Amino acid sequence: MRARTLAAVLLAGGLALTACGKEGTPGDTGGTAPTQAVASDVKLDGSPTFEKIKTRGRVVIGVKEDQPGLGFKDPTTNKYSGFDIEIAKLMAAKLGFAEDKIDYKAIASAGREQALINGDVDYYVGTYTINAGRKEKVGFAGPYYTAGQDLLVRKDDTAITGKDALKGKKVCSVTGSTPIKNVKEQGLTEPENITEFQNYSQCVAKLADGSIDAVTTDDAILKGYAAQESDKFKVVGKPFSNEPYGIGLSKEDTVLRGKFFDVLEAALKDGTWQSIYDSTLGKSGSAATKPLIERY
Repeated sequence: MRARTLAAVLLAGGLALTACGKEGTPGDTGGTAPTQAVASDVKLDGSPTFEKIKTRGRVVIGVKEDQPGLGFKDPTTNKYSGFDIEIAKLMAAKLGFAEDKIDYKAIASAGREQALINGDVDYYVGTYTINAGRKEKVGFAGPYYTAGQDLLVRKDDTAITGKDALKGKKVCSVTGSTPIKNVKEQGLTEPENITEFQNYSQCVAKLADGSIDAVTTDDAILKGYAAQESDKFKVVGKPFSNEPYGIGLSKEDTVLRGKFFDVLEAALKDGTWQSIYDSTLGKSGSAATKPLIERY
């Protein structure tokens, strides 16, 4: 592991990551993401969020900062990178705001809905799964990525080919997360073979030293680890759950939601989405299926 990457992982290792299995720890995705053309003379009549952004002269975006390949803040440069960050920047550009007019605000999973309701952020891009319960509180545009629970294994492992090959294997995930709950409820491996930590970097370290055989959570998070250590790890690539990630925003701001839907649909058609994926999560070596936009 490169020194810089290891430092980043250790720094973020102290960040407690629990709950729904949507969180990880940092790394350096590197690479060059596509530059987005900044729109001019944008008009979104009837969007209170856009009016606030224009008055402020800056856009405030809620993100994660501890997920390699998705939403990661480099502790040495304070620069954000990852797939989610690039999606967030794309939306800002289409609203007329370049990268230097963006303020990122790290919001943990448990605080996302309230941050949007309070107006603390203009929108949120951070492994935010769209579901009916959340849609009662906030709005969503997307999905911009469809994740699923998968497995991270050592590069030379040919025995673990999917969830049904985990019997007798040592599996690790975050304490209290949905992924580890699924492993237990489905009896994918024996109880004595289950290891739980406070964050995924601890699981990945154990995978590297051979103490465990697989790490499980959303494939997007696992691809981030595989991308930063592609010579050591690989994602099995057989997800066994469905996690549609959406851009969270005010429930009442249907005008902005419609704008984001338009931007996502265009990005999927003109190759922008694929370029963003290739420069971030795609470095894991895993292909991705384009999401199907679900307007409402």
